[in-house]
Amino acid sequence: MPTSRLKVASLFCGCGGSDLGMMGGFTFLNQEYSRLIFDIVYAIDFDKYAVETYNQNFEHKAVCADIVGVDFSSIPDVDVMIGGFPCQSFSTVNPTKDTNDDRANLYKQIVRFLETKKPKYFICENVKGLMTLKQGTIISKIVKEFSDVGYNVCYKLMKAVEFGVPQKRERVIIVGIRKDIEVDFLYPNSILTEGNFVPLNRVIDSLEIPEQKYYFSERAVQGMKNAKNNMKRGLWQDLDAPCLTITSHLAKTSMNSRDPILLVNPKTELYRRFTPREAARIQSFPDDFILNKSEPKSYKQIGNAVPPVFMWHIAKALQDIIKKTK
Repeated sequence: MPTSRLKVASLFCGCGGSDLGMMGGFTFLNQEYSRLIFDIVYAIDFDKYAVETYNQNFEHKAVCADIVGVDFSSIPDVDVMIGGFPCQSFSTVNPTKDTNDDRANLYKQIVRFLETKKPKYFICENVKGLMTLKQGTIISKIVKEFSDVGYNVCYKLMKAVEFGVPQKRERVIIVGIRKDIEVDFLYPNSILTEGNFVPLNRVIDSLEIPEQKYYFSERAVQGMKNAKNNMKRGLWQDLDAPCLTITSHLAKTSMNSRDPILLVNPKTELYRRFTPREAARIQSFPDDFILNKSEPKSYKQIGNAVPPVFMWHIAKALQDIIKKTK
């Protein structure tokens, strides 16, 4: 007997990386990621430009609104909720940030959604710092609140590079199953190991490109060379290995930062930043995914996204356990 299709709500959907992965039905690097049993019936994000991009790529349309003011009882019932709640407050890049600010507390909107709509399953994604900051008390607090509204919860630090994404991105994946459903979630096993990860050269067609705006100036190169020795700088990427994690501020990429860049010509000391399409590929977006017309907004949306290929493997694992409960 075929498994019936399940309805999904996507909170903090951004431009739709997690949603594309949840649904499947796309191709990346000549590999097909099959259509899964999930249909997204509700998506919301506060960023109107991200919603604009989302709505260019999906038949179902996202809502642009502040989630705090949404009456969840008025939206459709769903089987699954997904949400990558804002993570800036949990980032290890700046551990001095307030981990109890308004953005950090947006996970409480997920708790409110779970309490109101009571979906059977949920998947949340966040940065590695969620597990490590405050000696693990933050993740424990969040898991307890999810549990208190009726869910068995597990979490795991996962590496996107182990699932065919050409990027060393680590993310915490939190999965909840409603307590009346007697099944355990099994995280997907890695499909790749060190030595056969997808290298950057699979998504970078050419180091040298005609658009001059992507190249760093001679002044920027000299500034990098004169920087203090203790600064992270000039992080040019080996094309034969996966890329370092890309971030939401790619439009402001500096040579004196942790941002990955490309070394075009060692002899002439010519460096450049990634194009938006290259960044999207590093995140495993298919080439037919429509990017925002504004490059700065595209960089932000891509850097904030969940890699679709990564999410597909997690969604497929959820699909597998759902089929076993039938």
